[in-house]
Amino acid sequence: MKPTSTPLALAISLALSACTIGPDYLRPSTLLPEVFSKASPDQAASLPEPAIVDTTWWQHFNDPTLNSLVDQALQQNADVRLAVARLEQAEAAAREAGAAFLPEINGQASGSNSKLSTKTATWSPNSPKILHARGAALTTSYELDIWGRVRRSNEAARASLLASQYSRDAIRLTVAGLVSNNYLALRAADAQIAVTTASLESRQESLKLVQTRVDAGLVSPLDQYQAEGSLSAMQAQIADLRRQRALLAHQLALVSGDPGLEIAPGDLRQLPMPPTPPEGLPSALVEGRPDVRQAEERLIAANAGIGIAKAGYFPRFSLTGSLGSESKSLSDLFGAGASTWSLGLGLLMPVIDFGRTSARVDQAAAINKQSLISYQETLQTAFKEVRDALVSLRENAVSDSAQSSRVESTGKALDLAQRRYAAGYSGYLDVLDAQRSNNEAQLAMIATRQARLASAVELFKAIGGGWKDDARKGS
Repeated sequence: MKPTSTPLALAISLALSACTIGPDYLRPSTLLPEVFSKASPDQAASLPEPAIVDTTWWQHFNDPTLNSLVDQALQQNADVRLAVARLEQAEAAAREAGAAFLPEINGQASGSNSKLSTKTATWSPNSPKILHARGAALTTSYELDIWGRVRRSNEAARASLLASQYSRDAIRLTVAGLVSNNYLALRAADAQIAVTTASLESRQESLKLVQTRVDAGLVSPLDQYQAEGSLSAMQAQIADLRRQRALLAHQLALVSGDPGLEIAPGDLRQLPMPPTPPEGLPSALVEGRPDVRQAEERLIAANAGIGIAKAGYFPRFSLTGSLGSESKSLSDLFGAGASTWSLGLGLLMPVIDFGRTSARVDQAAAINKQSLISYQETLQTAFKEVRDALVSLRENAVSDSAQSSRVESTGKALDLAQRRYAAGYSGYLDVLDAQRSNNEAQLAMIATRQARLASAVELFKAIGGGWKDDARKGS
């Protein structure tokens, strides 16, 4: 044991005195306002905590079909499955980086037969004509992480793994939003088909009335032609709406990963309004967004890359060893006296590299700067998207209310125009104008309701999920 005590003692002392080269990561300041909008005094105490995020935010729409579609898409969507595969790759890379903390042990076996030349100066008649050699050994090589290069590499690998996890979460969030928006568009098409079908039936009744009045000689055949043209316009409108609905259903089938998907008709107007966010939402909510956290983990990995590059300025210490046996015949390979061992400490010291290491450090610093800028931009973009969604949600709610009043007013006008025409007090043009106005108002109201619900989806996505109100917290 005496020959091995000096190298081992030196290795242990070097390991104990190890340090980590390069800057430690410090989260940069966000430079964002504290809230997205001002909070009133009575709401300030009820603001949601940033950590309270509802990752199943689509359930706020209380639609079993939507819930099923999103769940199916999160399992079968191609982009999600690709993200999962990339995550598995990152997990394997992180395990490989972590294995560098432990020595690598290899098995080695050899056997050779060689004939000596009789023309060399070292040959003698007593020399064997053929040399036989057999050997078996366990060898190891281990880098002593004196300067923290391995630790920084492992730090970068862990950050890359987390970045892959957040990338998967960001894709899941995007897919859930895509399914929700397409589903809302599909249900809007269903509602528009229902409205247009009702308008078609109303115009069919109007045409019967006009034909009766024309046959009785009370009105001109012009009224009948106008009524027939209006009816044909409704039929063409329904055909176009059915085409749009079919295309939306096909898109949902693609996103959900089910090519043969069939969705029964529904109605957008039957969906409940999602919860309204309180004023004064804290801007810290966006720091939990998957894409923001992904950008930060990339920044952490880039910061560790500086330490990896700077470690090139310092010598590398490696511990090598082997334990085995050698003999000229296989039968004596593990016999007495055939054992061999070796233990060594190696050093690799940069002397002159003509600026290569310095260039690598500068590259790592530049990558870190790029990652910082990307992180800041991602954070600011997330903040902007939340503010956009809040404005859209608020103004679309006002527009939805106004459109509902418009539908009510045009409905009353249509009823009055039809009664006046039936009584002979007005011409059929008044009825056509009232029918057109009411149909346009109902379609516009459905489009505004869709925009309002879509704004809620965008807000959920911008925050990184929904917020849990008191009722959902207790559940």
